[in-house]
Amino acid sequence: MNYIAERAQLRQTQLVGLIEEVCQYVEPSSYQRDLAKQRYERVGDWLARSDDWLLASIAIRLQGSVAIGTAVKPIGANEHDVDLVAHVPDLDLAVSPALLKQRIGDRLRSNGNYAGLLVEMPRCWRLDYANEFHLDITPSIPNPECRLGGELVPDKTLKMWKASNPQGYRAKFERRAALLPRIRSVFGKAFDSARSDAQVEPYPEEKRLKGILRRIVQIAKRHRDVHFIDDDQGLAPLSIIITTLASRAYEMCVSTSEYDNELDLIVDVLSRMPQMLQTSTVEGRVMWCLWNQTTAGENFCEKWNKHPERASAFFAWHCKVVADVEHLAGARGLDQVRRLLGDIFGTAPANKAMDSLTERVDTARATNRLSVSRPAGLIVGTAASATPVRANTFFGDGP
Repeated sequence: MNYIAERAQLRQTQLVGLIEEVCQYVEPSSYQRDLAKQRYERVGDWLARSDDWLLASIAIRLQGSVAIGTAVKPIGANEHDVDLVAHVPDLDLAVSPALLKQRIGDRLRSNGNYAGLLVEMPRCWRLDYANEFHLDITPSIPNPECRLGGELVPDKTLKMWKASNPQGYRAKFERRAALLPRIRSVFGKAFDSARSDAQVEPYPEEKRLKGILRRIVQIAKRHRDVHFIDDDQGLAPLSIIITTLASRAYEMCVSTSEYDNELDLIVDVLSRMPQMLQTSTVEGRVMWCLWNQTTAGENFCEKWNKHPERASAFFAWHCKVVADVEHLAGARGLDQVRRLLGDIFGTAPANKAMDSLTERVDTARATNRLSVSRPAGLIVGTAASATPVRANTFFGDGP
């Protein structure tokens, strides 16, 4: 590898390492994860031991971003969502969603530890642990019309059941996340599939390296939160839309293309997200579809068809996130990298990652312990396959 190519590879490796670090700052901390795990298991056990015949076979499962490892904390707050499904496999459509929700609420309210935390939401029950996180518990029953093991969850009015498949969605996402791109160095390892349990599913163990797909979703979700920080009209794209588009685009990219580095892959996946959308024209109006591939009848973009301004907001944001990540990929110098990371993730986590890395690099460089290794990237210390880093090459600062 010639000197120019070596410098370019090193710069991309350093940037990927920074993205990995800043993502760790914007996701729930180890302490938050451990606390959420403890409380999830306790509330799951309490529901599973109910004497109510309607809840006799209830099974508590995770769904959403915590389940698939893509959670990000809200900007300026420590709280995050932990989404649960309270699935009752023995029930059918004869039981109304309002009745099942009521019985779950009664069971939670009967526990003095939960009664004061319980908040009724349109479709679910929320246990609100102030300044920590909240557990959202959504009732579900089997969907007899879905051959893929789908479920039915309440609509917002509690008058009818609507199709969903959180377990199937999670399995498909994890299969896509396990796909390895054809690339010179590996950004991360796939997150191990969580074990299953008949009553209370084990909380997923934390992994430091989550893999490119999960990080891409976190990049996009955090950028969305920064971009829509003052949104008071509900225009910000839903996390399920971002996650679905990114996972489908990732599958396409790793199946059809080869990349020089991880950042090229990240940019390509983000760029291709809109290609995963389907459109049709009804009475002169564009109708948007992003179907749940694991069950029939669930369109993640259904609100765009009632509120077309949400589609417009998505595309405006999408152009911005792609441009910002492209600018980061071409960044030169510490100041520019810091600023561009701030544009994507927010100033505070960007500064934490930059300050931490700069301190480690300065110390290691002073003691001649800075080297680069594939797939680990920039490392402090030595390794058998590591190559010492020339002085003054950090993010292209040197000649």
